[in-house]
Amino acid sequence: MSASKPHFRTIALIVGAAMFMEQLDGTVLATALPSMARELGVSAPSLSIALTSYLISLAVFIPVSGRIADRFGARTVFRSAIVIFLLGAIACANAPNVVFLVIARFVEGIGGAMMMPVGRLVLMRNVEKRDLIQATSWVLIPAVVGPIMGPPVGGFIVTYLHSWRWIFYLNVPTGLIGIVLVSLFIANDKGEMPEKTDYKGIFLSSLSLGLFLFGFELISHEGETQLALSFLAIGALLGALYIYHARRVRDPILDISLMKIPTFGTSVIAGAITRLTQGAHPYLLPLMMQLGFGLSAAQSGLMTLATALGSIAAKPIAPGLLRRFGFRDTLMVNGLFASAGYAVCGLFRPGWPMPVMFLIMVTSGFFMSIQFTGFNTIAYDEIEQDRMASATSFYTTFQQLMLSMGICAGAAALQGAMVLRGHHAPQFPDFTAAFWTVAAVSLTATIWNRRFSHEAGTEISGHTPRTWPARQVIKEPRGLNS
Repeated sequence: MSASKPHFRTIALIVGAAMFMEQLDGTVLATALPSMARELGVSAPSLSIALTSYLISLAVFIPVSGRIADRFGARTVFRSAIVIFLLGAIACANAPNVVFLVIARFVEGIGGAMMMPVGRLVLMRNVEKRDLIQATSWVLIPAVVGPIMGPPVGGFIVTYLHSWRWIFYLNVPTGLIGIVLVSLFIANDKGEMPEKTDYKGIFLSSLSLGLFLFGFELISHEGETQLALSFLAIGALLGALYIYHARRVRDPILDISLMKIPTFGTSVIAGAITRLTQGAHPYLLPLMMQLGFGLSAAQSGLMTLATALGSIAAKPIAPGLLRRFGFRDTLMVNGLFASAGYAVCGLFRPGWPMPVMFLIMVTSGFFMSIQFTGFNTIAYDEIEQDRMASATSFYTTFQQLMLSMGICAGAAALQGAMVLRGHHAPQFPDFTAAFWTVAAVSLTATIWNRRFSHEAGTEISGHTPRTWPARQVIKEPRGLNS
């Protein structure tokens, strides 16, 4: 098989495996923090900086990933990203103290930041439009399954292998196979580089995004509200300065003019709103299962696998739905079901049969998977090849930002419900309020989904919009009476 023209499923699976590795790593530590804290001799809350350093690294390096891929080639950067990610993971596994762990997680985040947008760029440059929905579906499965599997995998390793360090070694086999496959099947495509590097934009955007993520992470910590709001305020100010700057330079590092492209801009906004719910779900559900149902970390994590099963089930169905109904109608109607499914999860109680709850979560994952297949595909419908690197960096930056904000939004909604009810520990009504809050936010994406035209993405989906025959108006000759 030629390296320049591999089958689209081969490319999709290679990119999907890298995204799975990166997304799994983002959530797998959640259930392992107590064990890590005991071994490293610190409190569990203080270890949150290890999670935050990874997110900050993503925020800093995702915006520049597209330019780096254009400069050195997609294969070189994608392969190097996997190597950096593995070296960071191995360093984390051998961390003797918290400081070393935080630095290693930051290095790991550099690799993750390059893998996500460059992997998407590889997909967009090597897959024809008619195959894009199926390719995106193949990529989306590991990308969605990764963060969902994180809590059960982390819980299993801590419970049965008795060492959190094995969590980081999980990435090694997948990463090594990925390096080989990238070398064999991914072309080293390069793009045109701008005349001048936007160093000022890199500084402003990276610092703004990093402060945003750090602020949203801190806002759910008790006693850190003032510091969190300070970070958010400074991040917002720097973000405004970046927008002012980006409108006055020729090749900004994050090209906000892409938002003027109808399908891209609408997909970014609607997808960002929906991802708040997607990000909150893996946080709220395991917590409710542990605190409300009395399940162990491993058991509660296994329940979340239902969502992954639903995502897998949606893979062969999504292309047919989009072909039959088009992007606009599918995203509008399916979005209602996706939000409703997560809202129903807030009604779970110990009296509910486990199979019923499991089936509801499978259904929720099914509808949400179709939704993101649509968003991730239609976004690039009108993007020219010379702007593809900028578009993938921009889209991935906001995707990661909103998923991280989703975790914080879920935590903030839960904390707010507890404060209103005077609860010191979360009760079932508090979880219900939190689930309904993030589901309500997700529902507002319908307003934006309506902005897609009926013809949007017809070349990708193969959908033929319904056309109504022109109404004929028969005029009677003047001067004649009926």
